[in-house]
Order: sequence, then C-alpha cells, then structure tokens
Amino acid sequence: MNPSDPPRPPGPVGGRRAAPADRTGYDEAFLGPVVALPLPVRQSIGTVILPYTHFTVVFRPDRRLAASTAVCVEGRELLEDVPREDVWRFDPRLPEEQQAGDDLYRNNSLDRGQLVRRLDPVWGPAALAARAHADTFHFTNAAPRADGFTTGRRLWEGLENHLLDHAAVHDRRLAVLTGPVLHDSDPPYRGIQVPMRFWKVAAFLQDGVLAAAAYVLDQSPDLSRDAERALAGATTGAPPPLGPFRTYQVPVSDVAEITELEFGPLPDVDVMPATHAPEERWRRLESYEDVVLHP
Repeated sequence: MNPSDPPRPPGPVGGRRAAPADRTGYDEAFLGPVVALPLPVRQSIGTVILPYTHFTVVFRPDRRLAASTAVCVEGRELLEDVPREDVWRFDPRLPEEQQAGDDLYRNNSLDRGQLVRRLDPVWGPAALAARAHADTFHFTNAAPRADGFTTGRRLWEGLENHLLDHAAVHDRRLAVLTGPVLHDSDPPYRGIQVPMRFWKVAAFLQDGVLAAAAYVLDQSPDLSRDAERALAGATTGAPPPLGPFRTYQVPVSDVAEITELEFGPLPDVDVMPATHAPEERWRRLESYEDVVLHP
C-alpha cells in the first residue's frame, strides 16, 4: 500500500481490539489559536495521517515510525485511575510490514517508547478516556528507546505534568507535539533505523496568549562519560549502543531545523528565545527547576 492509498477498513488484529474508523484525532483549534499537526517540510516525504482518540499520529511508512504526533491534554478532566493494559497492537489501517512490531523489541534492551504518553489523552467520559488509553498502545505510537530509568528520562516523562502544574486553573490545557528525530544516519537494527533523539513541543496559553516550549531527549552514546562501554557495545546484530537519557530545553526553531517539520507560529511564541549564545541554546535539565517557562 502506498502512503497515498486510502486506509484499509478496520478489522481484527490477532484476536485483539482494532482501531475503528470513527476516531476524530487531534483538534488543531483545541487551545483557541490554531496549532497545526507538524508535517514534513519536504513534500517528497510520504506520510499517513492516523487519527486516534484525542491524538493523531503522522506516520512515515518508509521509516516504519511516526514522524510526529499531536495530542490534546485537558488538565481539568484527566483521569488517573484508568487501568494500564500494556497490550500492544498493530493499526489495521496500515499493513503490518509497514509498522515496527514486537520483532523489534524481542530479546534485547529496547523499550517500546510511547510518543503520546498513555495518560495524556485520557480525559472526558470514562468510556472515552479508556478508549484513548488503549489507543496509545498501537505500534504506530511507539519508537525504540533505551531501557532503564535515569534522571533525564524521568524529567522527560513528567514534562507535561510539570507544565500543567504551572498553568492557570482556567487554562489547564496543552497541545503536545512529539516525535523521534529521524535522520538518514540513524543506525539500523532488525530493519528499523533507531532514532538517537526525540523531541517534544508543548503549546499552551500564557496570560491568554499562545506560548510554546521545546525539549529534546538524547539517547545517543555519551562518549564524554562512557566512551569505552559505548564503543564496545557496537556489535553486529545487536541493538545500537545507547547512552543515558539527557534532556534539554531548546528553541522551537532548533527542533524545526533538526526534524525538517513545520511548526507554524510556535517558533515565534517560544518562551526560550533563540537569541542566547550558542553554548546556551540547549539548556541541560537536571531538575524541573531548570525549566524556562517565561521569556
């Protein structure tokens, strides 16, 4: 199936529930001002738009991974008691061979890293929230990440909560755009090029005006700290050596540059202006106190 072909009708996958065709996906006007789906700047890059419950995946069949995702987070209605199911499934709207399934993650140290966090779209009526939770467990919403928890990973996975905690009570809404940085130089493993970096751009209202903040998670080998182990791990047939997670706050414009995605007005409303000196443009986060939320 070519990316331009119409989606397949939904059907059962391995006896498990499949995503039906009634998902409306991410709402670009969720905040009021339009925050569009991040799409590739180059029209030669083929993508498939996959709507789910409260979020959408912009999928690249050529890489078998998402180019970007976008989710609406309604902080006032988030449900925290939805049982975690951890049942991963293929999306029947795409051929399974175009998706990175269990074969990529079997018998190795790679985790299925959710791009849209399982709790971000889980809001609204209980049945809708449960459906949103289940939708995040599609392989189209996963990308390979190093296993184990580090300070950088904890920071990364809690960024939405931190931003919601600092939002005004009446503006507890976020539009969160996330994805892997897909480079041609990403190392191949089991037919998939494993991304070394991930990005996240959060859009929100600040004093009634659109604002944005951007972050990068780096899992490339940290040669300055662990060069010997990183290089020794580069063996044929094994997953690429991955380093400890390092989380940075970066200018939105830098995310646009390294991903070749279009972010509309968000670079112009960045709370971390790109006027800093080069050595200060990427701010290493050691705790949430390091996060910049005001220009």
